Amino acid sequence: MTPRDRLRPYVAAFASRFLQMLQYRTAAYAGFITQCWWGGIKVMVLMAFYNGASGENAPMSLAQAITYTWLAQGLLALLPWLGDPEVAQAVRTGAVAYDRLRPVNAYALWFVRSAGWIAARVLPRVALMLAFAGVVLPLAGFGAWAWQPPPGVAALAGFGVSALLALLLSTSLVMLLNIAAVAALNERGINALAAPIVIVFSGNLLPLPLLPDAWQTLLLLQPLAGVMDIPARIYFGQWSGAQVLGGLGLQCAWIVLLVVLGRMAMGRTMRRLEVQGG
Repeated sequence: MTPRDRLRPYVAAFASRFLQMLQYRTAAYAGFITQCWWGGIKVMVLMAFYNGASGENAPMSLAQAITYTWLAQGLLALLPWLGDPEVAQAVRTGAVAYDRLRPVNAYALWFVRSAGWIAARVLPRVALMLAFAGVVLPLAGFGAWAWQPPPGVAALAGFGVSALLALLLSTSLVMLLNIAAVAALNERGINALAAPIVIVFSGNLLPLPLLPDAWQTLLLLQPLAGVMDIPARIYFGQWSGAQVLGGLGLQCAWIVLLVVLGRMAMGRTMRRLEVQGG
């Protein structure tokens, strides 16, 4: 069997899940409107903060902080704060047993399905957010509130690579939530615990550079920074050259580590899994 033939079922699984999720347009529009509302509130808070204090020693400018905020709102669906609902349903119904019998690697199959689920939710929302915050707001006279373009082609290219790695990193974290849901036979407690941690430590609630200086090293090294914070820093040009390569390398290192950990955990969980009923 050629490598192409081996990859075919995984490509098909990704494509089918991606196209399936693109059909939920109403959910995308509703999420977009909600994210615009919260994005506007966060921008007003940032403007009040910067206008009420000296910004000379701030780790990022107000324009960068606002762009970071809109980017975070656009990429909200990228955050690994929920396990894949398809896996959760399979656990509840017992259909997870079918994945154990398929002639494919179960971890890889779940990984590509989850990646398609995440990508299909992110792309429409980030496109709508860019159109609103990057085009509509400046045309409406709210340029100070707008999503600013990257400083150059290099920053945009670096962001594109980092965003792709962020998708893989997010999927590897979602896989850990999926495996935990299988082990616990319920996803609700896992999701409830993950959500606040992910929102804070990814930089979605507040840009990580604005948190205390003493925390910066640990905040940057933890895996959730690679989902949101590192791509944002590359986008608006806070990092360049070796810093960009270091950020991309950190994302790659976490992806490899989490995938290895996930495969080990899934193998152990599947060996202990018992499906009852008939």
